Amino acid sequence: MHARLIAISGPLIGQTFPLGTERLALGRDYDNAVHLRDLSVSRHHCVLEPEGESFRLRDLDSRCGTFVNGVPVRERDLEHGDLIKVGDSLLLFQSRPEAIADDTVLLDDEPYDATATSVHRVRGESRYLLPEAILAALPEEARTARDLQALLRIGNDLHSLHATEPIARRLLELTLETIPAERATVLLLEGAPPAPAISFALGRGGSRAPFAVSRHLVERIVTEGTAVFQDALEANAEWNGVESVAGARLHSLLAALLTTSEGPLGILYLDTRDPGTRFDERHLDLLIAIAGIASPALSNAKLLAWLHEESRRMEEALDSEMVGESESMKKLSALLARIAPTDSTVLLCGESGTGKEVAARALHRNSPRSSRPFVPINCATLSETLFESELFGHERGAFTGAVEKKTGKIEVAQGGTLFLDEVGELPIGTQAKLLRVLQEREYERVGGTRTLKADVRVVAATNRDLEQAIREGTFRKDLFYRLNVFPVTLPPLRERRDDISLLADHFAARSKGRRIAGFTPEARACLRRYSWPGNVRELSNAIERALVLGEGELIRPEDLPETVLETGPAASAGPVGHYHESVNAFKRRLILDALSQADGNVTRAAERLDVNPTYLHRLISNLGLRDR
Repeated sequence: MHARLIAISGPLIGQTFPLGTERLALGRDYDNAVHLRDLSVSRHHCVLEPEGESFRLRDLDSRCGTFVNGVPVRERDLEHGDLIKVGDSLLLFQSRPEAIADDTVLLDDEPYDATATSVHRVRGESRYLLPEAILAALPEEARTARDLQALLRIGNDLHSLHATEPIARRLLELTLETIPAERATVLLLEGAPPAPAISFALGRGGSRAPFAVSRHLVERIVTEGTAVFQDALEANAEWNGVESVAGARLHSLLAALLTTSEGPLGILYLDTRDPGTRFDERHLDLLIAIAGIASPALSNAKLLAWLHEESRRMEEALDSEMVGESESMKKLSALLARIAPTDSTVLLCGESGTGKEVAARALHRNSPRSSRPFVPINCATLSETLFESELFGHERGAFTGAVEKKTGKIEVAQGGTLFLDEVGELPIGTQAKLLRVLQEREYERVGGTRTLKADVRVVAATNRDLEQAIREGTFRKDLFYRLNVFPVTLPPLRERRDDISLLADHFAARSKGRRIAGFTPEARACLRRYSWPGNVRELSNAIERALVLGEGELIRPEDLPETVLETGPAASAGPVGHYHESVNAFKRRLILDALSQADGNVTRAAERLDVNPTYLHRLISNLGLRDR
């Protein structure tokens, strides 16, 4: 098993943690194998446990949650490439070596043979990487001191940059300032086996034009892991047939391997045509040391570029994530995964705020139509005439005010997905026209005569009981059967209370406002015991309100809406829990006394309390007084 964690950001950035047969604990305490000095990390935050050939991540009831690919999780089987967020740290899980696409770069393909004038040296033999050699040389060699100053400058400059191209460009500039070469190039390797794919070049006059390098020289350096110094090339018959040398009339060359523990990254190559400029073995030592400094900077930049791309991808998919690990959500996700690849019409049912549009976007994103538009239309906000114009479009002059042709939503969604939200609110007259679209897959613009094809997948959503609406005569039975091909019911939040904490972490992390370290246990208890009649949408609004009004690093009960605090008995025995329970107990006594004096009449009790009767009804429900 070759699994590992790589710290991409946070206090341990750049460190790698091998995963074996033992569990790996992450947290703020020193006894964790991955010790994260971060106040947003719990003392014992999460753990990775081996299960056969894979690993399972388990959150240890942390305050601010554990995220995988941007989604909060309690337990998760990890896959290669998963990104784990713990506090301000981001860790990459790898279970196999990365395979990178192979491209090409302009290289000479003539044969190359080493001669007696060549020097080949492995990276660890550079005197600049041997402290005892440096100490021995410093008193007597000013050149060594000068070179050490140059290495220090190179290290400082390169590690202040975070993208591949700026690092490569600055590396070439500093190398030419340090070694008397005429031109230099960085060849970055990709693929398996590694081959040059990207090149950056720089000449002493400032030219950035690429130039040819012997392919066999590069292959030898990569294969043997050596650095090469070659002098007096024009006098060496072995190089006469090499176009990159003979054609350019090169006199000397230097080349060193850019590498990390993961394997070769590229080649740092220098040459000169001036016979008066001579390289020596000290230049080779210096080039090896420069390559050793540049390698981790280039490796980190490559990893960060990949991370930024993954972050962008996750941000694009964030709205479609189905957050939740309850049994009902697992069944829902599995059902959506089976339906998504088809073109069948889907009817999403459920209470308001349960996430029907999120489910619709997930269906679209995982369908063959994902590259085409997802077009939502809210049926509840449009009149019959306006709805037809929005859905089908209209021709110029079709009605008063139609001064130009309008493209309808069906046409905009061509090849993609049309989402009909609140379809149960459609006017009865419009339902027949929508039925034709579903049956015949064709329609006409308002005021038009040309029949248009409707290549769209229809996903509809409603919080109404459509079968009851059919009995009441407000919804067509034939349209219901056309929409009800794949009915999917989204569970209300009160039936998936195990997901409330995960959703709260999700909304807090997604917020662009104040950063928090998590929720207090008392706040989580308040969230869990509330019934959430507005479902996920209400929870999202409650978390947003808490982030705006709260001041500490943790969300506390007093940061939550009053309706959340009024529900049921407090689950905490702490002082905060006692305070809020005492307030609720006092409210119960006031209400019961008022109801008793009003002989159970809520309206008269509301008058005695000087509150709105609707508000009093809500308090009676929230405080659990309805039965009494």
